[in-house]
Amino acid sequence: MRRWLRRGSTLAGGATKALAPQQISVKLTIPFVAEISGTWEPVAVEREAAWELYVELATRISVVELGEDEGLLREALSSLYTVFATTREILRRYGPAVAPRVSPGHVTFGALAVNVLNLSIRPLLSRWHPLLAGHEGQRGPGVDAVAHERSWDRAPELRREIEDVRKVLLALAQALNEVAGVGDLITVRIPNQAPAEAVDETGQALG
Repeated sequence: MRRWLRRGSTLAGGATKALAPQQISVKLTIPFVAEISGTWEPVAVEREAAWELYVELATRISVVELGEDEGLLREALSSLYTVFATTREILRRYGPAVAPRVSPGHVTFGALAVNVLNLSIRPLLSRWHPLLAGHEGQRGPGVDAVAHERSWDRAPELRREIEDVRKVLLALAQALNEVAGVGDLITVRIPNQAPAEAVDETGQALG
């Protein structure tokens, strides 16, 4: 059962959390590789780091589903490169405090972040960046870059592997969201609002 800790600390950017979980259960499944699971009892600095990485994931196309005829594979890989670099920067900046020693069956921000980088993102980038670059190098003069990329016979395979990584990042983002104690910035969409009715200076409706 999830336990909650009432707190009044302020996260980076000035956002104050009145209620945040004292512990959560985490489960990240990396296809054909491993399952990362355990109880996370975050300390204050881990909550700060969780918020920063959550914002990074929420604003990247790396967590957006890439339809069969949507987007560019190169853009998706570039977005993952950025996530990789930013995650390493967050780990360096916060230091050992986000990777405290914990008992078996427990996880930390550092352990989650490093495992996702090394077991999910790094293998994808290491394998597919040179393969895609090789195909891109074969594009002839006047050939549209999008059409050339989609003509690649290995494009469907790469899309499937990008989707596998996206699911891992979404699971990580969900854990970060819970620990940071913030609203959902990835899947929740603000509904369209009807335009406000025009009124005159007396408050009467116009038209």
